Amino acid sequence: MTSNNPQTREWQALSNDHHLAPFSDFKQLKEKGPRIITNAKGVYLWDSEGNKILDGMAGLWCVAIGYGRDELADAASKQMRELPYYNLFFQTAHPPVLELAKVIADIAPQGMKHVFFTGSGSEGNDTMLRMVRHYWAIKGQPNKKTIISRINGYHGSTVAGASLGGMTYMHEQGDLPIPGIVHIPQPYWFGEGGDMSAEEFGVWAANQLEEKILEVGVDKVGAFIAEPIQGAGGVIVPPETYWPRIKEILAKYDILFVADEVICGFGRTGEWFGSDFYGLKPDMMTIAKGLTSGYIPMGGLIVRDEVVAVLNEGGDFNHGFTYSGHPVAAAVALENIRILRDEKIIERVHSETAPYLQKRLRELNDHPLVGEVRGVGLLGAIELVKDKATRARYEGKGVGMICRQFCFDNGLIMRAVGDTMIIAPPLVISLAEIDELVAKARLCLDLTLSALHG
Repeated sequence: MTSNNPQTREWQALSNDHHLAPFSDFKQLKEKGPRIITNAKGVYLWDSEGNKILDGMAGLWCVAIGYGRDELADAASKQMRELPYYNLFFQTAHPPVLELAKVIADIAPQGMKHVFFTGSGSEGNDTMLRMVRHYWAIKGQPNKKTIISRINGYHGSTVAGASLGGMTYMHEQGDLPIPGIVHIPQPYWFGEGGDMSAEEFGVWAANQLEEKILEVGVDKVGAFIAEPIQGAGGVIVPPETYWPRIKEILAKYDILFVADEVICGFGRTGEWFGSDFYGLKPDMMTIAKGLTSGYIPMGGLIVRDEVVAVLNEGGDFNHGFTYSGHPVAAAVALENIRILRDEKIIERVHSETAPYLQKRLRELNDHPLVGEVRGVGLLGAIELVKDKATRARYEGKGVGMICRQFCFDNGLIMRAVGDTMIIAPPLVISLAEIDELVAKARLCLDLTLSALHG
């Protein structure tokens, strides 16, 4: 973005000269210059040009309780003065991480009372992969190493995380996926359902799990990992028939089920976890993002008691990170969960703001550019199409990125996944702010349509 502000230009020069940004075309970013975000409050951001922007993506799905909560800053400051750091290696621990493990056990699905802490969701999924294989080795079945995931799922961008995910454009760089990870089709009815009804497609997509288990061999499959709702893949809400059939298949075969709750966890669906929303009973759940509202990095893996009982018989688990269970991150997470509980934020999402957001979003179905609006809780997706009846796209036009730029230029952050616009605002968004979000979304859809036919 071009700027007349000397300070903005100075920061952009620093970016160009020294900074390598994630998921970016370095050359393109150097030519354009990044937008510089300088401060935030509630559900709003301000950039270095003084523009106020409604953050419809809660940062990267994570700022659950909104920006500017002094309580989290105070919790971090207090902990930094008492114990700024110590590791969990060598049979040591510290109060914040032990208290946090207990609090997470209290809100996790029944029978999941243990947590392994990491620095991120990506590290949580790396931990999962190693723990699954360690688990089966202890049980005398070391060949049960293969993990089944889904095409277009997202499980992080470390080597293991990117391999577990099903993003083709990520696999094309770095010779991924690594061995022992296979993928099945995603439950994306709008994009891939063809002539099937949503109900038929949900069953078909779920049956692909059973087919893959049998293809690989039951004696070789260690786990199936999936997001309750695919986030980065485009807020893919499975048809109602999908998870019931998946549960039947999981009950039939001796494999572990891992729910990646990095996005759905901590209230995003109007329940504490997406697994609660869908009535799933995972053996492991990956967590991050909403755990600390993104104020400080932290992730983890919640593990079912029966799995832990096996791990207890296996000697050392030779895995961990310098910052596993960092005391400052743990203190912030404790305060964040306290706020979610005491202010009944998740209850309000469930009963008030989520139903309202979903109702208002669906009003966009009448727009000529919109093929489908879908969502659950405070997650939403808007499909941009050329033909509503056939679901045909504007091929090669980059419609999603056109719309995304109009959003940014008009004070709204919506993310583009191909030609799907997605939102996940902070859980504290008000009804009036939802009205503002939808009004700005409609404006940007109008501008996009005009640009396509101008």
